Amino acid sequence: MDCDVLVVGAGIAGLTCARALVGRGLDVRVLEADDVVGGRVRSERVDGYTVDVGFQVLNPAYPALRDVVDLDALDLRPFAPGLAVRRDDGLALLADPRRAPHLLRSTLGSGYLRPAELVALARWAAPALGPVGALEAGDDRTLAESWDAAGVTGRLRHEVLEPFLAGVLADEGGSTSATFVRLVVRSLLRGTPALPAGGMGALPAALARGLAVTTGTRVDAVEPVPGGHAVRVGGATLRARAVVVAADPVTGATLTGLPEPEVRGLVTTWWAAEGVARTDAVVVDGRRRGPVVDAALISAVAPTYAPAGAQLVQATCVLPPHGTVPDAEAVRRQAGEMLGADPRPWSVLARHEVRAALPATPPPLRVRRPVDLGDGRFVCGDHRDTPSLQGAVVSGRRTAAAVARRLRG
Repeated sequence: MDCDVLVVGAGIAGLTCARALVGRGLDVRVLEADDVVGGRVRSERVDGYTVDVGFQVLNPAYPALRDVVDLDALDLRPFAPGLAVRRDDGLALLADPRRAPHLLRSTLGSGYLRPAELVALARWAAPALGPVGALEAGDDRTLAESWDAAGVTGRLRHEVLEPFLAGVLADEGGSTSATFVRLVVRSLLRGTPALPAGGMGALPAALARGLAVTTGTRVDAVEPVPGGHAVRVGGATLRARAVVVAADPVTGATLTGLPEPEVRGLVTTWWAAEGVARTDAVVVDGRRRGPVVDAALISAVAPTYAPAGAQLVQATCVLPPHGTVPDAEAVRRQAGEMLGADPRPWSVLARHEVRAALPATPPPLRVRRPVDLGDGRFVCGDHRDTPSLQGAVVSGRRTAAAVARRLRG
């Protein structure tokens, strides 16, 4: 055998699994098809700017994430604890009064805090404030159905919550599990999303430190051999007592024979911008006048993403499963309107189409899907838990525990 465990895929789940196994004294090698670690969590350098592959954020409230990486070392730069909403009469700001009391007047004057809808929203969100176990064990339905049932039907839903959550869930139709959305809301109430100063790619880089990772190595097949499994890589074969498939859901299904999970996509455009008024809040379009679900002046949140004095803007759209990619000029136009600037001078730095950005999460929510395939092969990823960094880390740790149990009898 070449090692105890081969991990196929150096995304967050695979790296977490590998670190946990090394911590248990096992000999582990990680194989990654891309030239860098991270999977869907990656950053690129373009003309002096840092652009993440897709608009991603890190919520420091995720307990599993805090357990596996030193968040302080990532030098997190938080967004404003709230949202900005573009309307015909300007930009309205809604902020969490606990974390931004100085924005309370703006929030109260936004026109969105109508008593009837606030009561309905509180009724809907109440399960998110209790024990997680009780929330996961409760009845589930689609997000849209749960809002209808709770009476969340006004402007706050249609102009604020729907466009914001469309970007978080890659779902514009409200078909995601309401239980999962409540888990998302729970995490947002406990922590303010942020960006590492060096880009989101700093997270997998930290997890990979000290591991035996080989990049640029695409695995063609996983096959049983006496005492374990063989992994075919081009013309070479590597053998291990156990193999963990931690690739993206589509590749993982090919290597394991598991059903291919439904995935959802996002497309993010990054510009070197100018003329944007400073705001460190994510902006949504309350007018719903185009494909953009959220935009942000990233350089106001994390100045380290841009050269000194320069502006960096992102805009994200949901990628239709079988539809056309949103028109680039329509995206530019709407992003400019949302941020209150003339976008014509903006220069495109990157446009990322991530068709498997997130596993779909329809009701009823299923967490803790099996990771042990029963024959020395294992699978991990956020598609085995919940589609989030938290889910990826939890899956990696669960899988490591299952591998260790099998190898040690």
